[in-house]
Amino acid sequence: MIGFVIFMAIPMIASLVLSFTDYDALRPPDAVGWANYRRLLEDPAVRKSLVNTMVYTVMSVPATMAFSLALASLLARAGRRSAGFFRTVFYLPEITPKVAVGVLFLILFNGQVGLVNSVLGLVGIDGPQWSTDGPWVKPGLVLMHLWSVGSTVIIYLAALRGVPRELYEAAELDGASAWQRFRRITVPMISGALFFTLIVQTIAALQSFDEAYTAFYGSAASATYSNDAALFYLIYLFQQAFEFLHLGYASAMAWLLFVVILAITLVQVRLSRRFVYYEGGDR
Repeated sequence: MIGFVIFMAIPMIASLVLSFTDYDALRPPDAVGWANYRRLLEDPAVRKSLVNTMVYTVMSVPATMAFSLALASLLARAGRRSAGFFRTVFYLPEITPKVAVGVLFLILFNGQVGLVNSVLGLVGIDGPQWSTDGPWVKPGLVLMHLWSVGSTVIIYLAALRGVPRELYEAAELDGASAWQRFRRITVPMISGALFFTLIVQTIAALQSFDEAYTAFYGSAASATYSNDAALFYLIYLFQQAFEFLHLGYASAMAWLLFVVILAITLVQVRLSRRFVYYEGGDR
């Protein structure tokens, strides 16, 4: 509770107060009322960064969940020793620093000499300019994000192992195909884990920052690779706060993001009542 009050509650209250001020950290805050929030509605960069973030979220979250579920399904079929080894292998990228992943993006997805395009060239595919061609920036970042899905894989693996085997046996006796067993048994029985990761992955995607900033806006890359397609909301917020010292405006941006995340989460929770099955529940 002490940690929450010091590191969460007090900063949130302070940012709410600062969102109604003009503050640059060098002079005392000057109250400006709702000016910062009105500016949010007029700033085209806010709209651009919000759209970029939303598009990335729509692309990233389903891809992450599908890829993680596929890996978890493979692990569930593996032997005990091999499953333990691959759990470790899949989880190791989770502890890789995000800044290093951003640098790795520039190396792997370089349009001229990157490894990804080199591999595509082996099968006769002319790879795109991942880091400079706007329409390909976000797909490239999504592919890079799939590098670190270890924690989601572990959650899905635990959920899959909790599905009663007798349900599959009964379905097989009734002649159900593998797809029917997956759709009618596996997905409903692990829907709680799917819903949890949907919430967590959505919040994380809406707050994407590290990899995109390192690759496109860091000091080593901005001169060559800066691209508006990679201008995520949190990157623009960071620029306003710590590059331009518009801390009051950045605080208003932070509260707008809070409201957006809260609204999306409430919608997801509302929809979950139709699709999520809890063992022992009435539905």
